[in-house]
Amino acid sequence: MSLVKMSELLHSIKDNSYAIGSFNVSNMEMAMGAIRAAEKMNAPIMIQIAEGRLRYSPLELLGPVMVAAAKYASVPIAVHLDHGGTMETIKLALDIGFTSVMFDGSKYPLEENIKLTKEVKALADGYGADVEGEIGKVGGAEGDYKEVDIAITSVEEAERFAKETGINAMAVAIGTAHGNYKSEPKLRIDRLQEIAAVVSCPLVLHGGTGLTADDFHNCIRNGIKKINIATASYDSVARYIKEMISAKPDANYFDISDAAVKAVTENIVKHMEIFGLKNRL
Repeated sequence: MSLVKMSELLHSIKDNSYAIGSFNVSNMEMAMGAIRAAEKMNAPIMIQIAEGRLRYSPLELLGPVMVAAAKYASVPIAVHLDHGGTMETIKLALDIGFTSVMFDGSKYPLEENIKLTKEVKALADGYGADVEGEIGKVGGAEGDYKEVDIAITSVEEAERFAKETGINAMAVAIGTAHGNYKSEPKLRIDRLQEIAAVVSCPLVLHGGTGLTADDFHNCIRNGIKKINIATASYDSVARYIKEMISAKPDANYFDISDAAVKAVTENIVKHMEIFGLKNRL
């Protein structure tokens, strides 16, 4: 049994030398690839699914697969709902056994975001699960959600949000965006430093796909404890399968399944190395 809580992984980080990778999965093959990568690297990770992707991967079907994958892994794995937007979906994730949920209230005014996030925290506490919240707006679009513009997180609002909600992790907007970048991101490391100086809960970076190794290292050095990766894995699977079919036109279903697992494993290992995760048990 290696299913663990998000807080257990994040609070094990005693300095700014590494961050936990949280990787989106959308089917059994992606979950298998993620676990294989974590075991290969002898390190913990988080696997997650965003509410905006549930049209393709129903939570009542994929969720139990994710929980089972974590339980049978030989390394610690936390299972997380990414960008939860409705209480119904959040409760379903908790009922299934997810060890943490994110409530994304970034589209609401601060007062409403705090109110709703506190309601999610009270619900999750009853399950012994953790909660991630978001303040500010990470740009781009996550799954079926509408695209939004970046709104850099305010230091004052971040401090108040963390104190009043009691969340276990907080996603901040410092210039990143979901999906593939249309132009070079301009990261506000200065704002990250200011937030880290006044907020005690672990900070989360969304929109990691497309950042350089130096970008990641700079964010980790300045307080980021959890980094989300989704698009890079999806792109890796699509590319790997296309290349495999081009080289082997008579490929069957099982060839495609194996290719998906290998693509995810390769992508996650690469990011875990950048995040400094190797042998972090």
